[in-house]
Amino acid sequence: MQSAEQEIVRDLAAGPDQVYAAWTRPERFARWFGPRIFATPAERVVLDVRPGGAWQATMLGEDGFEITIGGVYREVAGPYRLVFTTGDPDDPGDGPASVVTLTLEEHTGGTRMRVHLAAAGNGGREQAEQTREGWLELIDRLAEHVRASAFPVS
Repeated sequence: MQSAEQEIVRDLAAGPDQVYAAWTRPERFARWFGPRIFATPAERVVLDVRPGGAWQATMLGEDGFEITIGGVYREVAGPYRLVFTTGDPDDPGDGPASVVTLTLEEHTGGTRMRVHLAAAGNGGREQAEQTREGWLELIDRLAEHVRASAFPVS
């Protein structure tokens, strides 16, 4: 089994509390998670945000197509750090699996978000590039969501 690591850094126009809420509250997570061609209904999102807690999101496409992904939270230190898996990085099989480390820090009127991806599996360079492209789209959608969110976190 191989491991490939990548890091994506993005400055977001919202404070760490807002960004963290977008990652940890189902009603907010559903607004941005997944490729643009899918809808992710809030009632199909489960986020048990605690170490050892599971997360799961079902994305709906055209013609009833569904894809469900999920994993387990490994570290929860809100609103500045969240570590979770996608799939099972200890036994990825044929599917994509990774450990995602999210760090948020206050930065010039917003938040600097670092997403560190440690992907497991034997997918090679092509899978690593597809994974990166998918995460870049997610992060673009997250940036749009937090910029448009006008309500305070309570």
